[in-house]
Amino acid sequence: MIKRKPFIIPTIMVFLILAAAPAMASQQQTSRVNMATEVVKEIMKIPETGIPPALLSDAQGIAVIPRVIKAGLVVGGEYGKGVLSVRESDGTWSAPVFVTLAGGSVGYQIGAEATDFVIVFKNRKGIDEISKGKFTLGVGASVAAGPVGRNVKAATDVKLDAEIYSYSRSRGLFAGISLEGASLQIDHDSDSEFYGRKSISPADILAGKGITPPDAAVGFTKTLDRYASVANK
Repeated sequence: MIKRKPFIIPTIMVFLILAAAPAMASQQQTSRVNMATEVVKEIMKIPETGIPPALLSDAQGIAVIPRVIKAGLVVGGEYGKGVLSVRESDGTWSAPVFVTLAGGSVGYQIGAEATDFVIVFKNRKGIDEISKGKFTLGVGASVAAGPVGRNVKAATDVKLDAEIYSYSRSRGLFAGISLEGASLQIDHDSDSEFYGRKSISPADILAGKGITPPDAAVGFTKTLDRYASVANK
C-alpha cells in the first residue's frame, strides 16, 4: 500500500482537471458573450457615431466579434471568435451561436491593439449559409462598409442597398469598414461547451430548441432587443 500512495494523488488530480475542463471552457464562452454585449452597449452609447437605428431595425442578424488582436493570431489564419444572433418572427432576438471570423482583408484591419467587428445582416441569405457551416462575405450576398450616425435613414440619406454591412472599432474609433472576402464559420465546439450539449446544431440554438440560454446569452439578446428593436424605426 505504501508503494501505491505516490500514484493516488496524481490520479485524483487528473480526474479533477478533467472534471473542471468543461466548466473552464464554458467560462471562456461566457466571457466572449459578455464582451460582445459590452461592444454593442459601448458603440450605441453615442448614437451620433453608432450604427443607424434605421439599419438596426431592419436587421435580420447581427454578429459581434470582440477584441481581435493581430499579435494573438493562431496558426491556420483564425482571426477571432464571436457570436451571431438572428431576429425571430416576433421581432425579438435568438440565443447566440458562436462563430469565427477569418481570411479576406481582416488581417489588414487589425493591429497590436484590440479591434471589435460588428456585422449586420439585412436578410437571411448569408445567415442561412453560415448555419450550414461557412459563409464568405461578398460571395452570394453583397457586403459594404456600414454607415454611421442616428440621422442616417434608409429611405433618404443613404442607399442601404447592400445585404450585409460591416464595422470595426479600434482605439475608440468606430467606423464602417469592408470585410469582403472574409469568412464566417460556425464554432461548433464553443456552442457545445456553452450550451452543455454535444453535437448541438446551430438551427436548434437559433430556434431555441432543447436549450436553456445561460444568463450571458440572455444579456446579449436583451441588449440587441434594446438597440435593434423594430420599434426604433
